[in-house]
Amino acid sequence: MTAPESSSAAAGASPVSPFVSSGTSLPPTPAVPPVPFVRAVVLNYNGDPHVFRCLEALRATVWPADRFSVVVVDNNSADGSAERIAAEFPAVELRRLGTNTGFPANNEALRDLAGVDYVALVNNDAFVTPGWLGPLVDALEEDPALGAACPKLLFAPAFVELTVASTTFRAPGDARDLGLRVSGVEVDGVDRWRAAQFPPPGFWGIERGAGQEPQYCWTNGQAALRVPFQPGGMSSGMKPSGMEPSGMEPSGMEPSGMVRVRLAAPKPTAVTLRCGPQELVVEVGPIPAWFTIEVGGTPFDVVQNAGSIVLVGGYGADRGFLERDNDQYGSSDEVFAWCGGGVLLRPAYLQQVGLFDERFFAYYEDTDLAWRGRAQGWRYRYVPTSVLRHQHATTSVEGSATFNRYVERNRLIMLTKNAPRRLAFDAVWRYLLTTLSYARRDVLGPLRRAGRPRLGVVHLRVVSFGSYLRLLPALLGDRRALRRRQVVEDAVLATWFQRRR
Repeated sequence: MTAPESSSAAAGASPVSPFVSSGTSLPPTPAVPPVPFVRAVVLNYNGDPHVFRCLEALRATVWPADRFSVVVVDNNSADGSAERIAAEFPAVELRRLGTNTGFPANNEALRDLAGVDYVALVNNDAFVTPGWLGPLVDALEEDPALGAACPKLLFAPAFVELTVASTTFRAPGDARDLGLRVSGVEVDGVDRWRAAQFPPPGFWGIERGAGQEPQYCWTNGQAALRVPFQPGGMSSGMKPSGMEPSGMEPSGMEPSGMVRVRLAAPKPTAVTLRCGPQELVVEVGPIPAWFTIEVGGTPFDVVQNAGSIVLVGGYGADRGFLERDNDQYGSSDEVFAWCGGGVLLRPAYLQQVGLFDERFFAYYEDTDLAWRGRAQGWRYRYVPTSVLRHQHATTSVEGSATFNRYVERNRLIMLTKNAPRRLAFDAVWRYLLTTLSYARRDVLGPLRRAGRPRLGVVHLRVVSFGSYLRLLPALLGDRRALRRRQVVEDAVLATWFQRRR
């Protein structure tokens, strides 16, 4: 492997002219700075098969082999992936932990950075492009005040749109306009529910169900379901430009195949399905049923993260999340925070600010670390010429009980530690009011109608808040310590907060 020519770190000295007389005294040749040594850290927990694609992609990184290393921190996997990594990737350093400590287990490979110029975090279900590293290194080399440089993170598959159109109704005690339930997505007979996307405003978000519908999503009348496609689902005989060894699934190819969706509605309803030029009108009833339509249209890429942001209400978010990639994030920008799924970090930044807070376990630990650094004067840059693709939420499914428990609790932890006092207090108060609102809707409402209460959401929120309260005394101590180290005023940090669009 060779360093990219575009990397300023790998540039050589100017050659000496061969026409200089041998008796002439030459000035000393300036020393060529060594190519920075980079460590890539991959956190693995039951990562089969994604982690092997991840490591194959990292092995193809364009960077001198003697200046690049990969460390896998294994979180006590039980699927045999650690043993296979040891057997098939002997050049990878494998550090096996005796227990699963969540995302902060990355700290195992962030404590011993002597001799490491920069350290990258790459999710075990993320796949780098060969040239991903050079632009990130260049950004950190050019600006010593940057603590981190982050790439454009795209969802791993390309997508086509399947629109689902129906009439709407209002359910008792529910102010939403509801169309029908979508509870299954298949492409050429393969279950693709977890990789499908249900973007607003056409969908109301994934909910937990039962029976044939363990998870479902209500439409609000007309919804654009994003159906993921593997390369094998593309029309044969066409090799996409830019197809990388990582097994990425690029956009821009004409797909072929069949997509099936499982739909249900409270009463028989006429529904129109469209996918590219294909159109199908079906009747959907109370019993969930599968409907098939031929795929059409041009696949497109979707952004997962172009740097991270904090919303005015204290919610962390991915900049560009679920937006079609139309190069709207094609310029390099300073961002408030970075995503731990793919980032290059400066060791001096970690030495000053600290590592991941191990109480988080999963979610918000990266925004917490970025916020701590921001308050101490560090900055971060988004670099769109570095691209990773990410198979989203393979370890903890978005919308699952585990996801909601940690997201709700950890947001309060982050704000208690870092946010202005008013924002932190308001977040806790609004959390309690929202929980009461859910209790009226899901518990008191059904009881008044002699129905069965739905305890799931309320129970999760109560459990999350109880866990937060147990940590509160220690969190207040951390807050006081961080306030003593803060050099950037809250008012300046607050100028970064964005309103939800």
